[in-house]
Amino acid sequence: MAGLTSLVTGPLWTPACAADTLPAFTMATPAAPNPPIALSLAQVLEAVQGNPDVLVALRNLDAAQADVLSAKRMPAPVFSTGVSSIDLHNGVGGGSLVTQKRLDKSLGVDWTWERGNKRALRTEQAERLVLAAQADSHETLVLQKIGALAAFYDLQAAQQRLQTLQNLAQSAEKLAQTAERRLKAGDLSAQDTARTQIEAARTQADLKTAQLERQQAAQWLSTWTGLTVPAAGWQIQSDWPANATGPLPTADQIDALVELRSDVMAARTRLAAAQTAVESAQALRITDPTLGSTFDHIPNALGNTTRLLAFRISMPLTTGHRFDGEIGRATAQEAQSRDVLKKTQIKARAELTTLVQAWQASQARLKIYEDSILPQAIRVATQAETAYNKGGLTLTDLLDARRTLQITQLDALAVRSEHAKAQGAWLLRQSAQVAP
Repeated sequence: MAGLTSLVTGPLWTPACAADTLPAFTMATPAAPNPPIALSLAQVLEAVQGNPDVLVALRNLDAAQADVLSAKRMPAPVFSTGVSSIDLHNGVGGGSLVTQKRLDKSLGVDWTWERGNKRALRTEQAERLVLAAQADSHETLVLQKIGALAAFYDLQAAQQRLQTLQNLAQSAEKLAQTAERRLKAGDLSAQDTARTQIEAARTQADLKTAQLERQQAAQWLSTWTGLTVPAAGWQIQSDWPANATGPLPTADQIDALVELRSDVMAARTRLAAAQTAVESAQALRITDPTLGSTFDHIPNALGNTTRLLAFRISMPLTTGHRFDGEIGRATAQEAQSRDVLKKTQIKARAELTTLVQAWQASQARLKIYEDSILPQAIRVATQAETAYNKGGLTLTDLLDARRTLQITQLDALAVRSEHAKAQGAWLLRQSAQVAP
């Protein structure tokens, strides 16, 4: 198995029996003046914490927590002051404004008494929305990690695809040069020489495409993590994950995981908040009286003062207005939240089932490539090399065998990438099934 892994992750296979006129596939690559920066999957998943979408979700959580403080606040008392009994004919007299002028001066305080448990219901609704925001931020982080993991393995596949095609392009170029020398020596036909040149040009074109794909994969990973792509690029220094084995989750286990998903929990918590909102709307039918008191200070003509204290209570008259509109809207939003919860559960169950199926299919495909397809391609290429060295195979057939091996290796690389993404997405999603 280790040999097969090296075939997929390392340079192209080099037949030990290759003749001098047919150079080995693996050629030394000159060292870059600025080596790329090493990057691991753990670094990528850690960097996701700074993803803009994650930060936005955290800001929403901060806002929801601030709403709790607002909901807990009881109505503030209202302070009022004023003067009255101003005699426009005789004037208000001289002297001190407080003790001598003939003015009725008053200081008052009014406070609304909330009844019907309104403040507690308002606070409970805000606190449940905080739990929903926490679940949302947790779900956002999980989704960003899954996306970053896929981008990481795309970059790893693009990097190894580029390495494979670089080795192939170098060997194809050297084969074309060797064929040119043999043509001049009369040892090879012009037609076979042209075929080697075509093969060398084709590999150069494939190499340019692979270079572009690697650059694009690095930029795509940057969008998920917020990391800046270094001038020399990134170098993935990790092996492909092993093909994990074990029993797949049953339908009952998937149903249990659905109920613990953060998006389902957020929808369920918002339903609870909507139910509290209905109670708050119904509590509006209980009127809130406003209690007040006023202190009056009135100087008279004899220079004496009269101090008066007044108490009052006021209540809104809601005759004919039973807050049916507010209650109806809250009830409709509760029903909507219930529908959203059901939709989220269906979507979550389908996603988990799809993840399991994708992981199962990728396991099977990877096993087929490792156990059957790739070893057969290696065996065919080895036989072709041996036959060509003994004069029993044409150059065209040898190039076809090499090309088949190359295609098989690149296909196996794609299968490994898909398996790594499917397995990683399932493990991330499964490990994230915790109540926030």
